[in-house]
Amino acid sequence: MDPFATHAEKIVSRARAAAIAFRRLDQEQVDRIVEAAFRAAFNARSELARLAAEETGIGVYEHKVIKNAWSSLLIYEHIRNQRTVGILSQDPERGITEVAQPIGPVLALTPLTNPTSTILFKILICLKTRNPLIVSPHRAARKCGREAVRILAEAAVAAGAPADAIQCMNKAQIEYLDSVMRHRRLALILATGTQSMVRRAQMSGTPTLGVGPGNVPVYVHRSADIQLAARMIVHSKTFDNGTVCASEQALVVEPEVDAQLRPLIADRGAHFCSRQEMLALGPVCFDPQNEVMRTEVVGRPAAEIARMAGFSVPAGTRLLIAEPDGVGPAHPLSYEILAPVLAYYRVPDYERALDLCRAVTHLGGIGHTVGVYCNDERVINDFAGMDAARILVNTPTTEGALGGIYNHPPPSLTLACGPGAGNVTTDNITISHLLSIHRVARMRHNTRWLAIPRSVWMDPAVDADEIRTLYNKNY
Repeated sequence: MDPFATHAEKIVSRARAAAIAFRRLDQEQVDRIVEAAFRAAFNARSELARLAAEETGIGVYEHKVIKNAWSSLLIYEHIRNQRTVGILSQDPERGITEVAQPIGPVLALTPLTNPTSTILFKILICLKTRNPLIVSPHRAARKCGREAVRILAEAAVAAGAPADAIQCMNKAQIEYLDSVMRHRRLALILATGTQSMVRRAQMSGTPTLGVGPGNVPVYVHRSADIQLAARMIVHSKTFDNGTVCASEQALVVEPEVDAQLRPLIADRGAHFCSRQEMLALGPVCFDPQNEVMRTEVVGRPAAEIARMAGFSVPAGTRLLIAEPDGVGPAHPLSYEILAPVLAYYRVPDYERALDLCRAVTHLGGIGHTVGVYCNDERVINDFAGMDAARILVNTPTTEGALGGIYNHPPPSLTLACGPGAGNVTTDNITISHLLSIHRVARMRHNTRWLAIPRSVWMDPAVDADEIRTLYNKNY
């Protein structure tokens, strides 16, 4: 028998057995399991961050600790009081009762950039919804990923979760993953990672909740608090060396704002590249032939990336800022770069700023996120029309898109981007997406409909306005 199919059958069958056992648990039992997993995750936040930093060699250890704390504490606090078992709501007037059921075994693809925090997040939301989870860590983050799975699985089972409620794929070959993704009894794939991996999941035939790339433009308007904008932008873009897909990718300003903002950003550790440095930096960060960022720079420190490009920066440099001449294939730094590298555009007027933000979004971030620093509601309304699921106002885009710190979208490490990115929703993925809501519908007569004689329906002379008048007359 095909070894890949055999492996998939074993791992999914164990998950199916866990799914059956999960259905017997009540809300109190589920909540006890989730709390135990949260405590284990939070207590392991530093060790898991250390493992992730050492194994992947990217990002900042202290920031990975914060990510793990966020994906355990904030996720837990968001979901802990929500009902996910049995009756969710009852509407006696309409005769509708909503009942929550699990969807079944879930496969989680997790990325190199957030290897442990994404696993903590996905385990907690799957436990809360009684869905067994199979975790497939990124190949370059398997050690830290397996340890995160082990810690939470042991805590969950000790608190009453079924055996095999949380499993980890230990086979690295892509054929093993493909077989699991295509398994007929797998209910859902939670795909967070590279665009190619998300597409692979979407093509498997199994329902997939995926993400999209985040080429995030940020506009600073003259009405903004410029000091705030400078502080938040540098803080956000340098968080874990820019590895979050919602981090700022292009900064767009008009001359009046540029004169104020540029020195404030420089004072916070940004190095504005010369034209020669910009031209050298582009090919180091982006592969134009394959139209992908180069993995060598992902999450690396600014000074190290500068050395790769053949130039040096002052001590204490946290961020490289380059000024491309445009947007598109001829301008490699106009694409998403998950590193402390930021494109900077000075435009003559507001209309050009809007156009440029649209161009950056359409280049590689459709449906994801845009940021605007502004205190003019007319400008905010203009940006609300952008093709982005998250329009963040006066907010660092990294934490702003993830939610829970500077604003209140559902906290999530899976940021869907809608049909433009091949996703079915624009939501921050959370427990509501992992429930099968059944509706018990009791008879409640629609007397407005039933009062209309059959002869009226059959009369071709009755037009839409007449039937609506008759229908609403009985209201």
